[in-house]
Amino acid sequence: MYICVCKAVTDSQILTAIDNGVCTRKKLIHCFGIGKDCGKCNKEVSALLEQRMSPVQLLPSATNQPITII
Repeated sequence: MYICVCKAVTDSQILTAIDNGVCTRKKLIHCFGIGKDCGKCNKEVSALLEQRMSPVQLLPSATNQPITII
């Protein structure tokens, strides 16, 4: 889906850039030129960044309880 119509940039292009280390909105603006013309894509770009950069909890939180081995 197109996120920035002005620059013809899709969500998959932005997500690929984020996965490859472009981790700020400023860097995305520099790479793609998005958000400069009409600015309508700024919310979507920020949402994609937040979605991709939010920490994923793979394991439950650690507790200070001993582990019982059966």
